[in-house]
Amino acid sequence: MFELHPTLANDTVEITQLNVCRVLLIRDKTYPWIVLVPEREGLRDLDDLNEPDRIQVMAEIDQASKALKALFTPYKINVAALGNVVEQLHIHVIARFQNDAAWPGPIWGVAPLKDYADTDRDQLVSRLKAELNKIAVL
Repeated sequence: MFELHPTLANDTVEITQLNVCRVLLIRDKTYPWIVLVPEREGLRDLDDLNEPDRIQVMAEIDQASKALKALFTPYKINVAALGNVVEQLHIHVIARFQNDAAWPGPIWGVAPLKDYADTDRDQLVSRLKAELNKIAVL
């Protein structure tokens, strides 16, 4: 049975469920930042996914990237599956801007998380969910 890692559960709000991944919004208004978590037990790295799931997860990364591009028009989309702190496989999809707090470096450790106001977070979750639903996947 799949269980979301407690750190991910604490730092995120659920947006929606795709074919393989649970889609989460990181509670940091500094960056438009989505996390995809394949709902499969015991995964640590992308190559731990079976081939059909790996193909689907790549399509879902594409879907999340396109949703962020449509809503925020970022300069760059960063995609990362680090897992050094939270070992459960999860993929960060982050909209980056040349004027963001960490540009051009990585976002980790630059500044503490700045949570959304409840209404702003709820509106963003609704917009992201709608945009994700518009984009076709496998």
